[in-house]
Amino acid sequence: MDKQLPELKVNMLGRFSITYGDQPITFKRNSATKAVKLLQILLHSSLTENQGNGGISRAQLLDDLFGREELANVGNNLRVTVFRLRKMLIEAGLPEYDYIVKEKGVFYWRSPMKTDLDVVRFVELIREGEQAEEKAKKMELWEQACRLYKGELLPMQSGEDWVIMNSVHYKEKYSKALRSLCEYKKEQQEYDTILELTDTAMEIYPFDEWQSVKIDALMGMNRYKEAYQLYDATSRMFFEELGITPSERMMNQFQEMSERMGRTYHAAGEIKEDLKEPEYEDGAFYCSLPSFRDNYRLVRRLIERNGQSAFLMVCSLTDGNGHPMENREKLDVMSMELHRAVKGSLRRGDSFSKYSPSQFLILLVGVNQENCDMIFRRIAGRFTDRHGSWNRYLEYYVSSIAEVENPNARLSFQKNEFHWK
Repeated sequence: MDKQLPELKVNMLGRFSITYGDQPITFKRNSATKAVKLLQILLHSSLTENQGNGGISRAQLLDDLFGREELANVGNNLRVTVFRLRKMLIEAGLPEYDYIVKEKGVFYWRSPMKTDLDVVRFVELIREGEQAEEKAKKMELWEQACRLYKGELLPMQSGEDWVIMNSVHYKEKYSKALRSLCEYKKEQQEYDTILELTDTAMEIYPFDEWQSVKIDALMGMNRYKEAYQLYDATSRMFFEELGITPSERMMNQFQEMSERMGRTYHAAGEIKEDLKEPEYEDGAFYCSLPSFRDNYRLVRRLIERNGQSAFLMVCSLTDGNGHPMENREKLDVMSMELHRAVKGSLRRGDSFSKYSPSQFLILLVGVNQENCDMIFRRIAGRFTDRHGSWNRYLEYYVSSIAEVENPNARLSFQKNEFHWK
């Protein structure tokens, strides 16, 4: 290895990039070509195994590179790919060298310069932290590892079996180290560091509830308003994307936030500003399912006193034959259009919520059964104004709130969930 040559830096966590000294290495061909895949496999297998003395067998390389592709002569295809990669490396600006070595049926990456791979540094930092006896030193090493972790292994190749297997392994190491690190930083009251680290974790893994860790930090800093806003945004995201409610831990955090905020004095003007809508909006008021549930319960109490009529409508998207739609891409497009149609077809005093990607709940106050039919026709008309054939995908069911409260009704609220029998 020539110590005079610049270092070759390779990143695989969150992105794939190569830098030779200060010069980024780019390839003329598309980054998804077999030659670049071969490069990624060789770099990862050679540098992460046995402290840089690893490699990959020919059989495993063929499987990782070509997978289930039906090729007449995979051996010849491999030789052609190796030839192309060698040529690409030189054309990209690397020194003349035989970078791909085969010894006794095992392929290796070899280079005349030092090759630094972020995955190797990440794993080494995690291991050094595990071996450190002093807690402060352990956490220092793990913080370096967590800051180095920019995302999952080779996200553009996330469908490859070898990438999936290793990505899961690195995620486990990252998650375990970060949770321990955040607990330590909480003890030290270093909340700013927790906010910084969890922001990255939330971006990489939005559904792993790192928001809960960040909420803890915000509460520790007495920033309850921000904590509540994060909780509200997270609960909405979980429900709309996954159709689930936040975990019990997050619900408990919400309760604690509410109690602490209740003990904090606010000027009347500040309270008024907090209650106001950010800006004027036409159409119905959209709210999260928990908020919709609370609106429903309030309306239920009000009509007991004043006798006003109120209806609950469910608009559903189907496959055209009355069954749930399974085509997710089509459903996503139609769901956005239905959201637009519902919001634009109702009054500002009406509220609606998304129960699932295919269902919307609408609360209608001060209307009768005939009005409900007219409202649905208005929604359907707006929903199909760009796509006339979509009418067959839209169904609805409506019931007075008094009927919903009937134990035998098709529509009911049980605990924190809405049910449609």
